[in-house]
Amino acid sequence: MRTARAIYTEYNIMPSLQLHQLRVAAVAKLICQGSKNPVDERVVVLACLFHDMGNIIKSDLKYFPEFIEPEGFEHWEKVKREFISKFGPKPHEANVAIAKKIGLPDSSVALIDSISFSKLAEVVADDSHERKIMQYADLRVGPHGILPLTDRIAEGRKRYNTTRTERSYYESDEGFGGLARAAEELEKQVFAGMRLKPEDVTDISIAPLIEELWEYPVP
Repeated sequence: MRTARAIYTEYNIMPSLQLHQLRVAAVAKLICQGSKNPVDERVVVLACLFHDMGNIIKSDLKYFPEFIEPEGFEHWEKVKREFISKFGPKPHEANVAIAKKIGLPDSSVALIDSISFSKLAEVVADDSHERKIMQYADLRVGPHGILPLTDRIAEGRKRYNTTRTERSYYESDEGFGGLARAAEELEKQVFAGMRLKPEDVTDISIAPLIEELWEYPVP
């Protein structure tokens, strides 16, 4: 049986991106364990562990210089070119293609395909608790760890507007406001009826889960 650690190594995933996916999976697992709704935890965790496998394609490797050490810029730029050559220039499509190649269940692949910041309102309106939990977990994880929801949205807006050349829903106050409102509603939905609260989701609370998830079995 393969593990998350082994697959990250096989695909030459940047350490910072490995940790991001582990954090998202840990947040999702923590929420699944406390959810009052029927949730397929394994489907969600598998999706979270591999949801951003191709994101080096869109990465500005100079934005967080600490993330490219010790290998350095040239190493990761080469890896980036290899990913683009294998999976194309669109990171979301690459993420889905890699999930299929890994052999994730169709339900996990569908989850990966169904989330993004731009789909927040759609996720809020969806009945799928798995989709809501995965989207929310991804929202709570910033580049350096867990953030309160409002801080994470603001951080994302600043970073995307700095590193992207294409027009973004982050650019306008109207677009950003709609995103923030949808995120707040999603948080209410995810924690409805739970003893776990948003402020209970911290780097400390998910640390033991991350250690487990390194060795999470993958079919």
